[in-house]
Amino acid sequence: MVKLVFVDMDGTFLDSEKAISPENASALDAAASLGVMFVPCTGRNLAGLPAELLHHPSVRYAVCANGAVVADVATGRTLREVTIEKDLVLDLYRRLRDRPITFDLFADGTVYTQRERYPLIDRLELSDATKEFVRGVRTVYDGSLEDQLARIGDVCRLNVFYWRDEDRDAVCELVDSEPALRRASSLPCNIEITDRSAHKGAGLRWLCDHLGVSAGECIAFGDGDNDRTMLEAAGDGVAMGNATPEVKAVADHLTSSCDESGVGRYLAPVFAAIAGQAASGPR
Repeated sequence: MVKLVFVDMDGTFLDSEKAISPENASALDAAASLGVMFVPCTGRNLAGLPAELLHHPSVRYAVCANGAVVADVATGRTLREVTIEKDLVLDLYRRLRDRPITFDLFADGTVYTQRERYPLIDRLELSDATKEFVRGVRTVYDGSLEDQLARIGDVCRLNVFYWRDEDRDAVCELVDSEPALRRASSLPCNIEITDRSAHKGAGLRWLCDHLGVSAGECIAFGDGDNDRTMLEAAGDGVAMGNATPEVKAVADHLTSSCDESGVGRYLAPVFAAIAGQAASGPR
């Protein structure tokens, strides 16, 4: 029986306007009534999750920062965190600092962006809703990255926004040359950098072990490159209708797009079957 449902946020559980559809909201309520836990599994920080999820009884845990952080939603306590050495962060920055890119630091449950790089967000080819979200979850700091690193805690993820292919290629080449790092992407103009061992699939497996649940008892939904390991790790990996071809290729099943409430539509018969089994009782 399904015990955990792992859901990516943007392009998956949230529609193009960053909203939770009524059908997806109904899936949350059904999960709560059946004792099934919903687990946001996202590149976002915990503070960047929609309030409707953070306060919903079906949501007790979240996998954040592309698997680098597993958090207890009710208390905000970090249960697991995989970090990037600050010396390595600084080395990457110094080798990329002259390029017109952002170099966002995920630390302390916050996304820190250098003030001089913040205006680059306006140049990105993203929807207005996505740009509004990106701006809204960033804390702008003045001064150098070197000084900022000294002020903040451990860094669990880096995000680079770019608008030129040459900058994308340079960042990818640099990250790929570092054995301690891995990269993924959730947007057509970003690169998400974590420790090699931090990805959504690893976060899923860690939480399953923590709760004593088999990965085979999990369903995972995703649409982007950073969701591939999660879909591969779950017993049932489901790609959205708007997913990339690479994600669809590793999925066990497909569902409708995020704008067609694909998560809710897929789960409706699954939850109905669970409810039916519970109503019939043991035989």
